[in-house]
Amino acid sequence: MSGVTPRLGLCSVTLRHLDVAGVLAAAAEAGLDCVEWGADIHVPAGDEAAASRVRAATEEAGLAVASYGSYYRAGSTDPASFDGVLRSAVLLGAPRIRIWAGTTGTDETSPEGRTAVIEDTRRAVKLAAEAGIQLAYEFHRNTLTDGADRTLRLLDDVDHPGVRTYWQPPVDLPDADALSGLDTVTDRVAAVHAFSWWPGTTRLPLATRADLWRAVLARLRARSRPLDVLLEFVPENDAKVLAREARTLRSLAAGGGAGES
Repeated sequence: MSGVTPRLGLCSVTLRHLDVAGVLAAAAEAGLDCVEWGADIHVPAGDEAAASRVRAATEEAGLAVASYGSYYRAGSTDPASFDGVLRSAVLLGAPRIRIWAGTTGTDETSPEGRTAVIEDTRRAVKLAAEAGIQLAYEFHRNTLTDGADRTLRLLDDVDHPGVRTYWQPPVDLPDADALSGLDTVTDRVAAVHAFSWWPGTTRLPLATRADLWRAVLARLRARSRPLDVLLEFVPENDAKVLAREARTLRSLAAGGGAGES
């Protein structure tokens, strides 16, 4: 199947035990294109010197900055702290900031809590848009993006073109249901986190769920514009298996088989 090939990359949280140079070396050796730098270790929010250093190092390694993986939770985190998140993203050269839709699932969130998430997202995206940066929600349980239909409803309520969503296969959801969810939000997806968990959070080689990822990537190739597919978790967080996982992802993204497992 022909179409648009996604850009393949790595979330730095995958290798949070390595320093910036180690993450970049592993990503480059694996033949990846870009890195989503996390605020947890490598680029703390508000640390402008760190953001500038990481941007320079990423460019020197011949890689692109895919996004800034923040832990800003709309409607819950101190709103003033978003300024530091945004400054870091600008200096990092990130085109997108990943944020979280609150701290509780849809069914557990009060109407007031939901309104707080929506209004804070609108405030944050206005600031980000002025800097030419997009926001995208983490697609995750225990937030207001704890399902495809719920994510779509939240995005509709926020009603701003600068806010999109990530996507990843929900824990323990069968392939058919996961793909149905992706179909629901596909026009609003900014990036995909790729990993192979089953059952629960047991980490397996990506090839173990090759049928799922082959179908996901076929859908992404059918889009009119490319997006980022970022390896988020690998077995044992082991840098030594990253190249294998990247080969699998690359093969599936090109419409081939899973390759080595």
